[in-house]
Amino acid sequence: MSSKSKLACCCGSAGCSFCCGCCPKIRQSRSTRFMYALYFILVVVLCYVMMSNTVANEMREHIPFFEDICKGIKAGDTCEKLVGYSAVYRVCFGMACFFFLFCLLTLKVNNSKSCRAYIHNGFWFFKLLLLGAMCSGAFFIPDQETFLNAWRYVGAVGGFLFLGIQLLLLVEFAHKWNKNWTAGTAINKLWYASLSLVTLITYSIATGGLILMAVFYTQKDGCMDNKILLGVNGGLCLLISVVAISPPVQDRQPHSGLLQSGLISCYVTYLTFSALSSKPVEVVLDEHGKNVTICVPDFGQDLYRDKNLVARLGTALSCGCILYSCLTSTTRWSSDALQGRYGAPELEVARCCFCFGPGGEDAEGQQNVKEGSRVIYDEKKSTVYNYAYFHFVFFLASLYVMMTLTDWFNYESANIETLFSGSWSIFWVKMASCWICVLLYLGTLVAPLCRPSPHFSV
Repeated sequence: MSSKSKLACCCGSAGCSFCCGCCPKIRQSRSTRFMYALYFILVVVLCYVMMSNTVANEMREHIPFFEDICKGIKAGDTCEKLVGYSAVYRVCFGMACFFFLFCLLTLKVNNSKSCRAYIHNGFWFFKLLLLGAMCSGAFFIPDQETFLNAWRYVGAVGGFLFLGIQLLLLVEFAHKWNKNWTAGTAINKLWYASLSLVTLITYSIATGGLILMAVFYTQKDGCMDNKILLGVNGGLCLLISVVAISPPVQDRQPHSGLLQSGLISCYVTYLTFSALSSKPVEVVLDEHGKNVTICVPDFGQDLYRDKNLVARLGTALSCGCILYSCLTSTTRWSSDALQGRYGAPELEVARCCFCFGPGGEDAEGQQNVKEGSRVIYDEKKSTVYNYAYFHFVFFLASLYVMMTLTDWFNYESANIETLFSGSWSIFWVKMASCWICVLLYLGTLVAPLCRPSPHFSV
């Protein structure tokens, strides 16, 4: 590796694909987001380790002079200051400050030629040092008790705001999908078949999922709360479907249809399943005097007993979901949708991959490839995504990770081994998200009926 390549990776505006000739060509906008996502993953993994009793016990048993080391760095007799919910609060505080700082730094950056854009797209080694310094510095904040109590409520607000953005974008995504494919029916009637097929698939998934949950998460005697929740959420899916095709809504919003309600129903079904899976297990004595779990699938009882396996699976899935939400929430379309900017319906061009541009981006990017370079400079004219909004979403995601790992307001007894085996806090957060999603979608349907202007549409 040449010295120029090393310098490009650490200080330049290109991503680390400069350092490896075997890597495929990558756009600058994607390599930058990949690097920030990598930083995010590193801190999240560190937080998971801090919340694990198993890791703490293994370190205590296998690291020589463990207690002496802990006393030497003034972390307590058994490094208790470096583990548990308070440590996660401090580390996430540092990560949140890191992304919030870059959010302020990149406000109103429109292309990659400005000095602030160079900072956003490069200097990765120094930014890693800055992130580490911020996370470490949080352990030296005076009056820790007051800080932790105040930061907890900031985290709760930010966590709910992160969830709200994801739900709002899902509703906007459903409307955009239906509007784009409906525009294609004026040219090719096969788009009607596509709309019908996808609608049928979404309702089949939603209906099948609710039926399977009724089979595996309820029993003839008992599990009344599961039965009520399944009935309520199933009724909400039926309600939004009826409202979507009702004559008053169709008059004001011709693009409203069953595709949107079917997609929202699928998400409601997923959240219901996720919430029921997050409930603390109920244990009763059977006729032989043995402890058995009820209101959960029989094939999942062994899984619940293996707490380490549950923790590992839950860690991987939750980290992947949060990262996916961050990256999909920071596109130019997502930023425009949250600000209420929509394209004119008559300009819609029906495409299977309607979330991306109609073309031309690849050709433009290829023109900006330098000889021997592995990076495509695709932001010379304008930015592909909103830099400040990108960092703001990761700022909120840092707060959401903090609250999720520490079991929201049941933080004192939280640890990774029990977090994914069942938590009432996580259960109610997911159920609340489910109902808020339905309310947001109903709001987009009912709001135009309360406005005098007939031009309100999504």
